[in-house]
Amino acid sequence: MGSVRWAFRCGSWTPGRSDWLFAARCIQREEKDRIGQFVFAKDAKSAMVSSESDLAWSFNLSHQGDYAVLAAEQGRQVGVDIMKTAMPGCSSVLEFFRIMTRQFTAHEWSAIQSAGSEHQQLAAFYRHWALKESFIKAIGTGLGFNLQRVEFHLPSEPLTQDRVLHQTKMHLDEEEEEDWVFEESLLDADHHVAVALGPADNTCPAPRPPSLLPPTTFTVLSFRELIDSASPLTDEDPTYWDSFKMKAEAPQRQKDTHTST
Repeated sequence: MGSVRWAFRCGSWTPGRSDWLFAARCIQREEKDRIGQFVFAKDAKSAMVSSESDLAWSFNLSHQGDYAVLAAEQGRQVGVDIMKTAMPGCSSVLEFFRIMTRQFTAHEWSAIQSAGSEHQQLAAFYRHWALKESFIKAIGTGLGFNLQRVEFHLPSEPLTQDRVLHQTKMHLDEEEEEDWVFEESLLDADHHVAVALGPADNTCPAPRPPSLLPPTTFTVLSFRELIDSASPLTDEDPTYWDSFKMKAEAPQRQKDTHTST
């Protein structure tokens, strides 16, 4: 089985006219129109980058914070979610946790609230949240899934950059799911990524146990690398650049939103 892990730093990408118009030519017209409707440039850039990938595998995308990420697999379900550790928009971390109480089990809240400092607790919160979202995206259930049905048991080994952990375990309806594998990694100190890998297809070789899996780190691509194999689908539309240039980068005093795509 093959694996692809790509990341692109949207937050520092400032596209010129030629790059933006070429990217717009390489996506479906409906997607181009959807991206054009974003009010802010930050959101349009994230959506554009997420639309550029064209893989003949099972794949999943997510963008949040400063990055867009893609995870692709041959022969098994895959879901990916990225979370940036940042202060929530609520009055306090305690209030934020109170609002989110029902999204986690007692075991998970114990792990989150015993993580250490306030920042470390937030990091643990978003780590658990990314794991849950990666699983939901892999199975394609959507918003109707009760998040308390899944409970994650994290290893004692801390997350570090440039290294992937495979030891996290998931319990579904209080039973450990041995056929699911979860990859966890840090793109930088603030951005955590979780990849959920479902059971292998019957046509594929049996998956190796997590302890024998090779490291699957995310490769951070440049824009040129991202579009290297892209092929234009439509003619150039100069007005698309004019519309993009009129957008503000982000709302004034924008706070990070903690939902992923």
